Amino acid sequence: MMCRVRGMFPLLRGRTGNQRSWSWSWSSRFFTDSGSSSAGLVLQSRSTDVHQNLALEDWIDANVDLQRRSVLLLWRNRPAVVIGRHQNPWAECDLKAMRRAGIALARRRSGGGTVFHDLGNLNLTFFASKKAYDRQRNLKVVTEALRRLRPELDVRATDRLDIILNGHYKISGTASRLSRQSSYHHCTLLHSADRSALSAVLRPSCPGIHSNATPSVPSPVANLIDHAPSLQWEELVEGVAEQYNKEFCFSSGTVLVDPSDETLFPDVGRLEAELRGWNWTFGKTPKFSVETQLQLPEARRSGRLQVDVKNGRIDGCSIDAPADWICERLSGELSAVLVGERFCPNAAAAAVAALLRCENRRMRELCAAVLQVMG
Repeated sequence: MMCRVRGMFPLLRGRTGNQRSWSWSWSSRFFTDSGSSSAGLVLQSRSTDVHQNLALEDWIDANVDLQRRSVLLLWRNRPAVVIGRHQNPWAECDLKAMRRAGIALARRRSGGGTVFHDLGNLNLTFFASKKAYDRQRNLKVVTEALRRLRPELDVRATDRLDIILNGHYKISGTASRLSRQSSYHHCTLLHSADRSALSAVLRPSCPGIHSNATPSVPSPVANLIDHAPSLQWEELVEGVAEQYNKEFCFSSGTVLVDPSDETLFPDVGRLEAELRGWNWTFGKTPKFSVETQLQLPEARRSGRLQVDVKNGRIDGCSIDAPADWICERLSGELSAVLVGERFCPNAAAAAVAALLRCENRRMRELCAAVLQVMG
């Protein structure tokens, strides 16, 4: 059963002081009775925008009283790479290839590794109180749903909280976030994702990165339809929702919601804007350094670049280029201009625009080589 609603949750966290007090209620008959025996809620996002869907996660975590109501959110995105809270995007994905392909980049609030999303990947977020936080039970919802839908599928959850198909192929990865009283656990489920796009973008933007950021652990992956070709998307979504209700003894219909609708989710646009911003996506990267060679046209040897990056900005820069190719003064001038700038080609190109316009061909070539490193 599926419906579209307008209104508000009946079980929203009370707020005091300068914060707004939420008191609205859903207009849908499924949610107007806050005393209902069904304390579960199944939502399906109508959006395929990764930042809108991540913002909806944040909104639910911050506003719904998860002591009294659990929520399952089902969502999928247009092509996007989603990195963990403590990861380095330059180390995890090919930013240049993503720009060419129009693939979005997002940093989520939870930890864990990098994942590729597209319309063939189902995302599931299980919201509950901190006391009820149980990732293995959540994954049981997924594995039991798959076994019920296609008994021939050999699926199991691992100690790493992945879901493995046929003892080898990863079809689901996990990440989670715990707050003082609430929790959410989200996982992916590969139904019919574009694996060629996945492999093309999940590789470093540049060589020579040294970082303490959380690294991803590569695994062989497979799509469900590779092993169950008749499994339809709608069948999968309905099967997971049904199994969620069965596992937790709920009786919720699936409710379609628009995560950009501020009448449903007040202030969600601010959360979305923060997640889209450079300061969150790149500026939250743990401090790292890059040491790599620079390929310089017609030089007898390669140059060398050393960059320290803090909060996504260049904190220190040293360029070693052959003295018979360009004078040390000019390479030092380029290093000085870059310090304090964002470690990204567009911002850095703007900073060195005057040097790029200079008549010294070697300086233009050196600028281009350095910008190339930034992805």
